[in-house]
Formats: sequence, structure tokens, C-alpha cells
Amino acid sequence: MQPPVKSGPRYDNLIQSDKVRVIDENGENLGVMYTREAIEQAADVGLNLVEISPNADPPVAKFLDVGKYRYEAQKKANAARKTQKTQDIKEIKMRPNIDDHDYDVKMRSVTKFIGEGDKVKMTLRFRGREMAHQELGIELLRRVQDDVTEIAKVEAFPRLEGRQMVMVLAPK
Repeated sequence: MQPPVKSGPRYDNLIQSDKVRVIDENGENLGVMYTREAIEQAADVGLNLVEISPNADPPVAKFLDVGKYRYEAQKKANAARKTQKTQDIKEIKMRPNIDDHDYDVKMRSVTKFIGEGDKVKMTLRFRGREMAHQELGIELLRRVQDDVTEIAKVEAFPRLEGRQMVMVLAPK
């Protein structure tokens, strides 16, 4: 009967290969030896034989305390998760006939969002007869693109979705 599959590295009798390259607790390379022999040597020192790189030929195993090894790996994973930055998509809505000052206020928000590492979705909403003048919308989005060219790149070029035109900017 096969032992239940456990998460983490294989150790001691769970190692499936006949021979392994062994590294002792001090980091010394003991060379290639039979797995049983290596397990016995590890037990003599009071440690487990833990498979470090199972894809090598022969697999590399090290004398370690399994519990301590798993704990360290878990701590490392948690630290990596803590420092990881998720990228949000912030949306800025405009109209095609936006005034200069209003435009400047919106652009300050865009630069702030991109500076924080977020993507920005520029939405240009057309109302009523503004739909007949879509070139004004394209002109406005091109102006936005020129203003943020140093800090951002266009990820999705302007396209019309119903009554609104959408463009996505991502930090460089």
C-alpha cells in the first residue's frame, strides 16, 4: 500500500529513487549513494534525508530536520505573499467636451494611479448628439496618451463600446 501523498518535499522512505546525491548537515557533498544507506546515515545524526531537487539525475538529498524545513519554507512563502503588489484597475470617466481645468484634475489622478502601479481605464462617455462627433473623443484620448507617454503605455487602444469609448493605460 502506497503512503498518502503529503505536501512538501519527499523524505526518508518516501524518496522513490534507488540512488541519491547526498549533502550532509554541514553542506558537504558526500557523493552518490544508495538511498537506504543515506537514510541510515541521516538517522545516525538524528536528522531526515530530504529530497531537495527531485528532477536532477540522480536526485539531490540533504540531511535536514523535515519539520524545521517545512516551517522555513512556509515562512518564506508568507513573506513573499506579504510583499507582493496586486495591480488594480482604476477608472477615470470623461466627456468629449471636457474643460481644460477639469482635464488637468483628471490627469493628476491618472498620474497618481499610474505612479502607484495601477492600471487606468479611461472611459469617454458620449451623450445625445455627441455620438456624431466621435473624432473629438479620439482626439481627447490621443491627448491623454501624449500627456502620459513618459510614465505609461497604452495597453488597449481606444475602441467604441456602445455609447462609450474605452482605453486602458498601464505603467511602464
